[in-house]
Amino acid sequence: MELNELLEYLNSRKPFIGNEAANQLLRQYSNEAMRITAELNGSYHEPEMVRRIFSRLIGKDVDSSFCLFPPFYTDFGKNITVGKNVFINSCCCFQDQGGIIIGDDVLIGHRVTLATLNHGVLPKDRVSLYPAPIIIGKKVWVGASATILCGVTIGNNTIIAAGAVVTKDVPADVIAAGVPAKIIKHIETGKQNSIK
Repeated sequence: MELNELLEYLNSRKPFIGNEAANQLLRQYSNEAMRITAELNGSYHEPEMVRRIFSRLIGKDVDSSFCLFPPFYTDFGKNITVGKNVFINSCCCFQDQGGIIIGDDVLIGHRVTLATLNHGVLPKDRVSLYPAPIIIGKKVWVGASATILCGVTIGNNTIIAAGAVVTKDVPADVIAAGVPAKIIKHIETGKQNSIK
């Protein structure tokens, strides 16, 4: 099995019970992600070097406008896509096997967790993985320590408040907060807004 085949299967949203070859490939890329994130997090790097290391981690080039403040953690890396002018603050953790797509002009705060895998509910099914992508629209701001769970789409211009746990889709132009996250305010995108 090759990486493209593995990504195709993971992105199909089918349960991943995994055969031996698929599990070995997942472990191989998990080990690679650990090596690359250790390099990224182990010492100071100029912004251009951070972009180069992150590009190697995800297997595709990021735009010159991309900015990441390490440390950064992921257990796979190869199913992350980021747009232009994306900022990821320190101590974020992306579990990306199910796919993470981040649109242009997105701000991601400290300690944000994006988790694209779930496990079976029944004890006999706990080893099964259920991947589903997280899609973050354009101009989204994800506040510090927020958690976004698998299968969630965040609409353009939306704010996810600090500490929120997002378990279902959030539409565009709103502020969502709480555990589980709920819409607390609509944003009028044609006007200057501040949170009050």
